Amino acid sequence: MLSWTITFLIIALIAGLLGFTGIAGAAAGIAKILFFVFLVLLVIAAVSNAVRGKAPR
Repeated sequence: MLSWTITFLIIALIAGLLGFTGIAGAAAGIAKILFFVFLVLLVIAAVSNAVRGKAPR
């Protein structure tokens, strides 16, 4: 789960970079939303793994 979250976070960062620089202006709003959604998912996955006591791979 954590690996998927990191993957999508990286995709959102790339989309954000393209959107914020004007290359794809229409995608900037979507990129902002995706960035924050996957940032929250990353934190949730990290906390849930820490609570369960699993070490990162």
